[in-house]
Amino acid sequence: MTGKATILMQAALKALHATGLAAAFAPVARGRGVVFTMHSVSPAPPRAFEPNRILKITPQFLDTALSTVRRCGYDIVSLDEAARRLKDDGAARPFACFTLDDGYRDNREHAYPVFKRHNAPFAIYVPADYADGKGDLWWYVLEAAIAKADRVRFEVDGHEQVFETATPAAKDRAFQQIYWSLRARPETEMRAKIAAIAAAAGYDTASLCRDLIMDWDEIRALAADPLVTIGAHTCRHFAIAKLPEDEARAEIAGSVARIERELSRPCRHFSFPYGDATSAGPRDFAIARSLGLETAVTTHKDVVRTGSDPFGLPRISLNGDYQEARYVEVMMTGVPFALFDAAKAVVRRVRRLSGVGRHEAPSGLPVTRPDAASI
Repeated sequence: MTGKATILMQAALKALHATGLAAAFAPVARGRGVVFTMHSVSPAPPRAFEPNRILKITPQFLDTALSTVRRCGYDIVSLDEAARRLKDDGAARPFACFTLDDGYRDNREHAYPVFKRHNAPFAIYVPADYADGKGDLWWYVLEAAIAKADRVRFEVDGHEQVFETATPAAKDRAFQQIYWSLRARPETEMRAKIAAIAAAAGYDTASLCRDLIMDWDEIRALAADPLVTIGAHTCRHFAIAKLPEDEARAEIAGSVARIERELSRPCRHFSFPYGDATSAGPRDFAIARSLGLETAVTTHKDVVRTGSDPFGLPRISLNGDYQEARYVEVMMTGVPFALFDAAKAVVRRVRRLSGVGRHEAPSGLPVTRPDAASI
């Protein structure tokens, strides 16, 4: 999200909390439970230029989130238990699952001690190539390259743009424009263009993955704790929906098989990289189902409701822009997402009645769910 959109979303969440509206409507909006998305957990303070800071929360906030969830009456459960509850129509307390994508080393160093102290189960979704030390964390490559350069040249569809990047604000503008220009492109093209930017900036990407991501030995040691579930996250961290069906199936099945081989145990859970509607859809959910998995998660922002597809489960992001207990409380109720969906339905109806083109922006309403941390 842009800075302005983040401020507006924070204000809306604060209002829902302060007025008590979220709590009042929680019994009808919260659904069966919630699955939280996280990435990196680190005590390091944000830098002046750190566009990927949204992917990072502090251990202190993780501690607060765990305490908040239990105080609100939720059971913190494993993915296996969540899958069991989704198959059971019997009444039960709402559940919460905590999940982390990509396998960052700080998950072991800073997140695991917090989960252990709370005796709370959690899951880490691992791309196989990342654990091998050869993954392409292109969003961090782009950040590091722009941080290093005072000028960035970027070419797409034969058109070159030149960004002056001498200040943190200018660097952030360049990052946002390049990032969102490339997100819709084919994965190989996107990564090649970012590699070219890194090479021009003199940034060597060779050690980045090994510096940030746990290797298989570290993953095995962590997985020895029954609190820990290791799920699959493809091999190369490609957007599954962009791939031909046979390649998409190979990415999912190959990552599941690799984890089972490395850990000598079944792998029953999967996370779609990026996880938004352009990266995972009905075809991909059907592939996950056909492979005998128990669950697959997206980054579609919502609570888990009765009837939610277990192979396209929504998640709510715990990220660097929303590190307050009141934000967690309000998002868990499901009220913000129900309101957002209702607003979109009204906009669609107005468009149909007025003949407005479907690609035209709807009066300032964001086209994606609030909170865009979906790498």
